[in-house]
Amino acid sequence: MTDVVSVRDLHFSYPDGHAALRGVSFSLCAGDKVALVGPNGAGKSTLMLQLNGILIGRGEIAIGDMRLTRDNLPVIRGMVGLVFQNPDDQLFSPTVFEDVAFGPLHMGLPEAEVFKRVDAALESVRMTSYRDRLSHHLSVGEKKRIAIATVLSMNPSVLILDEPSAGLDPRARRRLINLLRELPITMLVSTHDMKLVEELFPRTIVMDEGLIVADGVTKEILEDETFLNAHGLEKP
Repeated sequence: MTDVVSVRDLHFSYPDGHAALRGVSFSLCAGDKVALVGPNGAGKSTLMLQLNGILIGRGEIAIGDMRLTRDNLPVIRGMVGLVFQNPDDQLFSPTVFEDVAFGPLHMGLPEAEVFKRVDAALESVRMTSYRDRLSHHLSVGEKKRIAIATVLSMNPSVLILDEPSAGLDPRARRRLINLLRELPITMLVSTHDMKLVEELFPRTIVMDEGLIVADGVTKEILEDETFLNAHGLEKP
């Protein structure tokens, strides 16, 4: 079975010389739901930005059987759905419909297909009734779900989320957890919410100082309090 995501010996340094990634390798299979955890500055955000070519380092990234290169960036970005921590970075159209339709329209799809994709994406995040609402009037939790819909409308192979539960009240957080559990898509989620990790993700990748220091069964990683403390993490 082909990996949905394959990363091999990935290195990246910022212009100031800071080495953010120092030989990162991992893969995701179809349907995997994986947590990405580690202290601030571990390299998590840098890694996520590599996966759809916003940043490009040294090493190899493949999405399905397609290796990421500068020439195929538009295709890769359609396959890798990146949802930012702040939904206002993703929502910029007047209405929810226009936000969710933006990606499919720019793919040059026929109008009927765009409408079909918008409806399917909104249904998958349980936001169908919000189709004609003004995006900037929504709550943070509602905006986060719409931001996910803007990515799902592109029919990606993998969903990458940065701190999806940040800034949510308990009810919105619970709705988000239920949504992520239900979505039938390969998923890599960077988070500091260790209770979310414990509840939702069978597998966890731990990063620290640009390296993957653990990649395995979530339950086993979370039970090792000494290891968690050594890498700036708290037991949930």
